[in-house]
Amino acid sequence: MRLPVGSHRRLVPSGFDRGARGAALCVLAAAAAALGVLPAGAAPQDDRRAEVNRLYAEAEHATESYNRADERADLLHDEVDGVRDRIARQQDRINAMRDALGSLAVAQYRSGGLDPSLALMFSDDPDEYLDKAAAIDRISARQAGELAELQTALRVLAQDRVEATRKLSELDRSRQAVARHKRTVERKLARARQLLNAMPDEDRAAHDRASRSPRTPDLTGAVPSSGRAAAAVAAARSAVGRPYVWGASGPATFDCSGLTQWSYAQAGVGLPRTSQAQAHAGRRVPLAQAQPGDLVTYRDDASHVGMYVGNGQVIHAPYPGAPVRYDPVGMMPVSAVTRP
Repeated sequence: MRLPVGSHRRLVPSGFDRGARGAALCVLAAAAAALGVLPAGAAPQDDRRAEVNRLYAEAEHATESYNRADERADLLHDEVDGVRDRIARQQDRINAMRDALGSLAVAQYRSGGLDPSLALMFSDDPDEYLDKAAAIDRISARQAGELAELQTALRVLAQDRVEATRKLSELDRSRQAVARHKRTVERKLARARQLLNAMPDEDRAAHDRASRSPRTPDLTGAVPSSGRAAAAVAAARSAVGRPYVWGASGPATFDCSGLTQWSYAQAGVGLPRTSQAQAHAGRRVPLAQAQPGDLVTYRDDASHVGMYVGNGQVIHAPYPGAPVRYDPVGMMPVSAVTRP
């Protein structure tokens, strides 16, 4: 969507869910881990499971591209608003300077238009003329200053208009990229669901069992790192059993980074939306020193995140079809442990 550069209003948000910008890298390898426990079957079934895993991995990659594009679009949206505000303020300033220059020109005209030497020659009162001439000089000097300032303001305004045009064009491209990556993720996930639905009943039943939240583990003696970490853990535990939805950030449905972001928001702490950004949203600690409330990101690309809750357990939103649940912290290769 392109808006006229002269228009001074906020851009209309895109048609798709802006809250989805963190969205679910949690479509993730956890799915592959769960699918890995399915009973071995004939080769075609193994091929089907492998295809599901591949689709989940490709969806993760597309989701990361989606996240980057959507975050860039949000940043550009704010930058365009800032440029528009500057343009509006600069235009008001230019209008005021033009009015002031007009007033000076009128005053100068009324003060006389003869050549100074002739005006002095014909003046009945040379002293009065000299006083008037001094006033004209002051007006001229002020007028010259105002004119120079106006010229500078006009140059700045022209630069701002060029910048606004460039940012609007970049914003259009970023929004198109967001929509493209969103379609790719949804297509991959739809195909994975189609393959899962085509599995024999016993394979689907095994998958369902792997996707079911287990009993609450014993977390006796698990001490959070801070009061805000304790509040975040309590929020995450309250979300156990709620559905995974791609791009959701609570309170009824979640993806992986949406769950951790929402949980810490309940503790008054703001986290970035993506799992990659959350991996850097605090102090890194060794896994052996993890405490309840720490964020655990997985795989080299930090494509999944959960919250450590103690005694070797995390709470996370695994993947479509699997509700928020407890799992062992070592369910996948750990990328980093971060203490917000």
